[in-house]
Amino acid sequence: MTGTKTNERPGVRAQHRHARMSATKARVVLDLIRGKSVAEARTILQFSERGASYTIAKVLDSAVANAANNNDIPPEELFVATAYADEGPTLKRWRPRARGRATRIRKRTCHITIIVGRYSAEEWDRIRTRQAESGRTTPDAASARARRVAGSRRRSGAPAEEAETPTPEEELAGDEAATEAVVTEAFAEDAEDAGVADGADSADDGGAAAEDAGDEAAADAVVAEDSAEIADEAAAAADEAGETDKKDED
Repeated sequence: MTGTKTNERPGVRAQHRHARMSATKARVVLDLIRGKSVAEARTILQFSERGASYTIAKVLDSAVANAANNNDIPPEELFVATAYADEGPTLKRWRPRARGRATRIRKRTCHITIIVGRYSAEEWDRIRTRQAESGRTTPDAASARARRVAGSRRRSGAPAEEAETPTPEEELAGDEAATEAVVTEAFAEDAEDAGVADGADSADDGGAAAEDAGDEAAADAVVAEDSAEIADEAAAAADEAGETDKKDED
């Protein structure tokens, strides 16, 4: 890839030579992004199902980086001015076929060129006006996310100065803290459930012990009554036997 200016077309370009794909396949994707803004072109390439999209996205990023580093042009003011693919050398390979014959395999290559240009002042003002009317200040994803975070915090009552885009490290730390909080809460709920279950088991055991003690006391009372009755019957029988003996002696 190169990042030099071209004389035949205004703008900053990047080129990928000897790409291992045919020019026809690359042109299908290049036709989708030609004339689009950089942000829109990146979105199209990101969601394209064509295999050439990955290579073309790298060429586009190289062209944008060349414009930003060499010409100090902001990426949001760039658009895809020209995108084309020229045929490169063809690699010849051979495949054996029947009866000792061989079939040629042609592995095509191409040279992909993307030229990004800068919007004119009038056109850039019109684009910014349309974005402001639609509620979008910039097509950049990071800026849009920061704006959404700021609006969310304003609605929740947080101070506006704190509405900054969190770094990946801060997001990771926040996710880990949230995960630990969820795990701690789950452990607390399990412990509470276990405590309630133990209390219920203890209450059941205490009630069962009280019922067993009551049953034993009732059984002892019944046995005592039966013993008293047996003793009374034995005393009555003894009295009757004594009276019978006394009558016999008389």
